[in-house]
Amino acid sequence: MANTIEASSSPAVFRSSQPDPSPLRIRTKSTPHSSSTFTLSFNLPESVPSSPTSSVFSDSSEITMSSASSRPDSTRQTSADVAERDYFNENPAPASLEKYTKQAKEFIDFHAAAGRRVVLVTSGGTTVPLERQTVRFIDNFSAGTRGATSAEYFLESGYAVIFLHRQFSLLPYSRHYSHATDCFLDFLHEGPDGSVVANEEYQSKMLKVLRQYNSAKKQNLLLTLPFTTINDYLFVLRSIAQLMRPLGPSGLLYLAAAVSDFFVPPERMVEHKIQSTNATDSQKNSAKENVESEETFDNFDSSPAVPRSKRLIVDLDPVPKFLKNLVDGWAPEGMIVSFKLETDPEILVHKAQYSLDRYQHHLVIGNLLSTRKWEVVFVAPGQSDKWIRVPRRRKTIVGKENIPDGGEESDRPLNPNDLPEGEPETEIESLIIPAVEELHTKHIQKAKARS
Repeated sequence: MANTIEASSSPAVFRSSQPDPSPLRIRTKSTPHSSSTFTLSFNLPESVPSSPTSSVFSDSSEITMSSASSRPDSTRQTSADVAERDYFNENPAPASLEKYTKQAKEFIDFHAAAGRRVVLVTSGGTTVPLERQTVRFIDNFSAGTRGATSAEYFLESGYAVIFLHRQFSLLPYSRHYSHATDCFLDFLHEGPDGSVVANEEYQSKMLKVLRQYNSAKKQNLLLTLPFTTINDYLFVLRSIAQLMRPLGPSGLLYLAAAVSDFFVPPERMVEHKIQSTNATDSQKNSAKENVESEETFDNFDSSPAVPRSKRLIVDLDPVPKFLKNLVDGWAPEGMIVSFKLETDPEILVHKAQYSLDRYQHHLVIGNLLSTRKWEVVFVAPGQSDKWIRVPRRRKTIVGKENIPDGGEESDRPLNPNDLPEGEPETEIESLIIPAVEELHTKHIQKAKARS
């Protein structure tokens, strides 16, 4: 079952440990106050209680919290302060928070003493659990390619990297093999003495990647910290960002994770797996009635006679937008880079500019789902939009040799139909990171000039 729910507008996936052929519908219902109720509708039994309706208020397609203005102390605090207080008071901290905070502090202190720049790279997608003992959750497509690749190029540029990543998503260096279409074991063979040996055609690249990884670990330049849920991510992000304050402008936050826009508050989350049949309700009935009930609501029965009118309504609250808190309070001197992923080329730059104006950070990197490996656009305050593109050649014309594409300076997004088939020969992150580093250098210089 599929859906689209996350901060960078990535396609999302509703995951379950069991197959479920029930269709998914998405509904948006208008209210008298121009708000909308975001509802996921599944063909499931009526016996599952629905949660209270939650409204999501929209302003120029951006989600904001509606409760702040109704709180007594909102006159003394900004809406962002209230949203932060409410979220982190009402949601439980992950069990690993203290451990990760300690590791991050030691890492940051070590590199601060050495005068080295530190970048926090967030990577991969966040899950939205639908049960406390989670079986079903909402996810998105992100595998962490952008984040893992960027981390390698930051390390190459001399940064120390805290890599906050979705558990089991791509990691720096190992991504070259864990993300391959072939099984990793296909790169290896058994030597005559029983040793494990890399196949000759892969040895050179594998040795290079291994040396880079070992060098980063030996110099304590890479710290990897995993998260799974949106709640895990937000708690650890806030903790690390606050720990980066002593770095001042030498700290960089590169927020490449695909963060969920909506979540189920803990008070509305059921304890156990949401049931897809009402078979458990018939335990008090006779054995015959129980069998009939299971047959009636068996989702694995494809018989046309099986009714499909049973539904489960899941009401999701908006995740507070904490980017403003990050800019103003968590890491006020650090340089903050966010990403904006869209599918519509007509709104990409506009949405990136809107995000920049709203949160007052330092750079938004816009990219389209269909061309994200070929181009991005830098939107920064007081500067013209800057497109960064992988050099490419036009598609082969019958009877003619490939010729260089002369449209690299265009201020319009590329047409996906004009791109060559397959992956680009150059990783676009190898172009993004030097450009980000240049802006970070200017950010540090400006901070020094003011002091």
